Amino acid sequence: MTRLLAVARRVALAAVRCSTHGSSGLSMFYAVRRGRKAGVFQTWSECRAQVDRFPAARFKKFATEEEAWAFVRKPASPDGSEGTENKHEQESQVKVNKRLREPLGGEENAEPCAKHARQNTESVPSVNKDSFSYMGEFVVVYTDGCCVSNGRRRARAGIGVYWGPGHAWNVGFRLPGRQTNQRAEIHAACKAIEQAKAQNIKKLVLYTDSMFTINGITNWVQGWKKNGWKTSTGKEVINKEDFMALEQLTQGMDIQWMHVPGHSGFTGNEEADRLAREGAKQSED
Repeated sequence: MTRLLAVARRVALAAVRCSTHGSSGLSMFYAVRRGRKAGVFQTWSECRAQVDRFPAARFKKFATEEEAWAFVRKPASPDGSEGTENKHEQESQVKVNKRLREPLGGEENAEPCAKHARQNTESVPSVNKDSFSYMGEFVVVYTDGCCVSNGRRRARAGIGVYWGPGHAWNVGFRLPGRQTNQRAEIHAACKAIEQAKAQNIKKLVLYTDSMFTINGITNWVQGWKKNGWKTSTGKEVINKEDFMALEQLTQGMDIQWMHVPGHSGFTGNEEADRLAREGAKQSED
């Protein structure tokens, strides 16, 4: 009798879930670990309300409520990272960056660049909307930049944009102008946005392993503009022209900037990296 009652309860629970989430019963659970409100939500719109434009948001979609709550409750490692175990390619997270101040320099000490990555120099083939990966209403894209011998005389930089397996928009090419890793990362994002705008796509989830690019476009640019494109220390912004180009492209777009750890087994990031490395091998136009 006890066993029969347990079975009856499970059947009843399944019926409730079906009536709540549709006859198919394929409900999904959206876990928000870091956002305006942490917790588990049953619709993308509820989840998005918690993470949209929230700095360093961390969220992920699960098939079961138990997995979703486990994600919410899982403690971060001391450096704010997640680790790489049990990762899913579609995990939407931003690594916690404890230093959101402006960069003071780093590897790019050369003069500001005078030449940008190619823009609108080639037509973008029309593709079926079903060929994209989606997160709610947002189209998902991965971008990456690389630079072989970065900071050296014979540096070669390339950009990669990955929309999905065999997608017509996947591209990798040599970065024109000053050859640095940071410029390549910025212009990889530029290329993805150009492609999207050319086909009237206005909502993007853009994954990149460059926190420099994410912090630059979401935090530092506004301060730079108010300060006459100078840093808080009064120095010229080294990547001024690059970020100006990126900011211009973001106008009229709704972009969710997502950080994904590089070389951690995320298929989209690995493919974007492969395309960028192929691009770096090409001759510069």
